Amino acid sequence: MASTLCCRASLLVSSNATRRRFQLVASFSTLSSSSSSYLKTGCVQSLPFVRLLRSKFSTRAPDKTVPAVKMEASSNTVPSIVVYVTVPNRDAGRKLADSIVKEKLAACVNIVPGVESVYEWEGKVNRDPEELLIIKTRQSLLPALTEHVKANHEYDVPEVIALPIGGGSAEYLEWLKNSTRE
Repeated sequence: MASTLCCRASLLVSSNATRRRFQLVASFSTLSSSSSSYLKTGCVQSLPFVRLLRSKFSTRAPDKTVPAVKMEASSNTVPSIVVYVTVPNRDAGRKLADSIVKEKLAACVNIVPGVESVYEWEGKVNRDPEELLIIKTRQSLLPALTEHVKANHEYDVPEVIALPIGGGSAEYLEWLKNSTRE
């Protein structure tokens, strides 16, 4: 089975990609040697972790045989969000991140370099290098955070997009609560 997958993969991809595929197939081969029953269908999708991934990211009804991963209920945490903000360069990102954390509007800000944004502005499609701020904060602080970003950002319309945190480490979420203002 694994040799069939390797042969098919090598026909479809370049030599560099093939080496990466062989590593991946080798991992599945290692799994299959100890758990050969998972590959009886002839499909890697029969491995147990694939069902878990499918249950977490699929739009269809969840597989009842795989327990759902839920956020631990605790009075030590608060509803929390991740907020994306793009900035034009490293200096602008550092300055904004520092001010956000100093004002306790967020517990943590990651600065991700090398983002390329493609967008339409004033009737023209633009492509610009940017950096992405990934901001972890309380849901209740989103209005204040948004106003802070608008007041301290050089763009006319800065990106401020919030996504809910549906689960995670209880200790991290407690730290997030304790590191931000109420």
